[in-house]
Parts: sequence; structure tokens; C-alpha cells
Amino acid sequence: MKALDHIRILDLTQFEAGPSCTEILAFLGAEVIKVEPPQGGDQGRYLITEKPGLDSPYFLLLNANKKSITLNLKSDTGKALFKQLVPHFDVMVENYSPGAVEELGLGYETIARINPRIIYAQVKGFGTYGPYARYKSFDMIAQATGGAMSVTGTPATPPLKPGPTIGDTGTGIHCAVGILAALLQREKTGKGQRLEVSMQDAVVNLNRVAMLSHYLGSVPAPRMGNRVAVLAPTDLYPCAPGGPNDYAYVITTTQEMWESLIRTIGRPDVLTDPRFADQRSRNAHFDELFEIIAHWTRQRSKFEVMRTLGEAGVPCGAVLDSGDILENEHLRTRGMVTTIEHPTRGTFTMLGCAVQLSDSPVDIRPAPLLGQHTAEVLGSLLGLTPADLAGLRAEGVV
Repeated sequence: MKALDHIRILDLTQFEAGPSCTEILAFLGAEVIKVEPPQGGDQGRYLITEKPGLDSPYFLLLNANKKSITLNLKSDTGKALFKQLVPHFDVMVENYSPGAVEELGLGYETIARINPRIIYAQVKGFGTYGPYARYKSFDMIAQATGGAMSVTGTPATPPLKPGPTIGDTGTGIHCAVGILAALLQREKTGKGQRLEVSMQDAVVNLNRVAMLSHYLGSVPAPRMGNRVAVLAPTDLYPCAPGGPNDYAYVITTTQEMWESLIRTIGRPDVLTDPRFADQRSRNAHFDELFEIIAHWTRQRSKFEVMRTLGEAGVPCGAVLDSGDILENEHLRTRGMVTTIEHPTRGTFTMLGCAVQLSDSPVDIRPAPLLGQHTAEVLGSLLGLTPADLAGLRAEGVV
């Protein structure tokens, strides 16, 4: 069985923060029914695409393993059908603009009256209360207001936006954790509840260790670049042949790692150099130590550096770019990178599920076409016939 095969989710999400939440729950076995407008569907379907008219890679990466139905929630008939679906579901998730779901007449109080056991989950830029609650947000807004940008970069650069979308997918994962917790609580109480995750809150949470230097006296917490100032020679080192991503990150946290690193690069003399006798001394001579190690790494590829140091017990990571990731043997072996067949795009290589349960293996299925499962879902759950559905299509409801 799948871990969540008994859970059914109404997915009213769009773009990334919400879809990333429901996708991981779908990976873990929940039946996720994505509810989309009949005209165009989730706005992410056509966002950031190289093939107009086809679902975008952005959409495919965030909506695998789901089903799609179309329903015009701005029509009275569409709202009525949606409310008829609610008793059949355990969870409802939405990340519309502030106040939008309430304007549709589908706020928590309404949904909870129909199904008191439902978990009603909301992802908002700044939550549903507080001075910023009405402000709209995207990933980069959350990264700015959550503190991530202020600690990304070097002292010589302005604040930088971290590449990973921690404001979106980071929030989605937080929401998934909240849903699982609420489902467990429901096992004891029999009652559902409302939960919300603010994108700003989620980034602040992910930023908590980066803020540590604030508590140690550096106010505000500074941008430190790639170095950990108190752990020389921890840094990013250039590798051959010198391309934009030809680097490897090296970190040493113990004397054993330090000595193993220096012996592996063929410089045992460094171990008796008084400039590097202990951690405090090494920290004071960070630049000199960097050049000693960089002289060795510049003569080797990032993969050779990672393999050689990794086998010597020194934590080291090659900087894998997007092409490296999609071709990486280790990630493919683990199923984190997989190739599927999509009905309109054909062969598509995508990222899989990062959570592995021994008794709940994940099979990756392609993101659904718009409305692909409308007849199946409305027929099985509400008993609508082909003639009923034809009438709804004619009215623009589905």
C-alpha cells in the first residue's frame, strides 16, 4: 500500500507554493484532485515554457501524480458541485490571493459546516492576519522579508536572492507537515481543523541558523559568502577546467578531517606549520590556506576532487549544475531523477520524491492534462452521467 492511500485531497492551488505541498502528498499515496478553471487551468500550466500550447516544464515538475478536474467556481453551479465534493475529501488546500477563496464563498466556516472532519489548509504570503496580511507575495518577496536575502552573498555584494525557491517549495513542505499533523490529530479527536502557513514564516524558519551570528554579537547577521569564518579552510574551491560551475565545497569540522585533507592533497608539511597549528591559527590565515588547497583543486575536476576527498573521509561536494543533476548516476540510482512519458511532451526527465518510505514506494506519474479526470471524478463521486457532463460543458461549468 501507499502510506497515504486512504487520504483524498481537494487541491485548489496554483503556481508553486501550493502545488509543491500537494505533490509530495501525492507522491506518498494521497489521491490529489486538482480543481482548475475550465479556461486555461492553473496559471502555472503556461508559465516559463519553451513550447507555447503545451503544459510547461514548470507545471510538470510541480503536479506529478495528481488528477485534474475543471470546475468554474465563479458560477453558482460550479460552487454547488464543489460543495457536493467536499464530504468525500479529507483535506482541502488553497493558495489563492488574500481573501479570494472567501470571496468565492468557500471559506473555512462554510467548508467545515459541510464536512467537520476536513483539514482546511491555506498557504499565504504573509498569513491571514497581521499588518501584512493583505499583501501579495511570490517566492522572492518571501525570501526578502524572511531574511534569506540579507544573509546571502558576501560583505561586498548587495543582498542576493538564493537560487532555490525556498519561499515557494519551502513553504509547501511546511504545509505538508502541518497537514500530516492535523490528520494525526483527527485520528484522536474526530475533528478537522484549519491550518495556515505564511511564506514569510517558512523562510524565517529556514533562516534560523543563518541568523545565529546575530546572537553572537554580529548585528545584523552579516553576509559571509561561502566561508564559515570559524572553520578555516571551509570554502568553495576552484577546479579544472575552470568553467562557471567547476568548483567543489570542502568543509572540515574536526582535527581528523583537517589532517586527512592536508595529507590527501600531498602537503604534510602544512601540519607542522605554526600558522596552521590549531583552529584559531588557521582562521587567522584563511587566505594563505585557501591558496594551498586551491593549488591542488585547480589541477583536478570537481568530480575527481569530490571522489578523492570523499574517499579520504573529508566532506566535499562538487557543485552540480542543472545538467549534472539530471544526469547524475547517484540521483538516478536513488530515483530522485527519473524519466517518464508525458502524453503531449513525450519523454520527460524530472525530479522525483525526496522522501523514501520502505513500505510505500513511489511511482512517478506525469502531471495531468487539464480536466483529464473530470468525468472520472464527478462520475464516481457525484454520480454524474455523460449527459450531465455534456450539459455542464455547454454551460461552461466544466
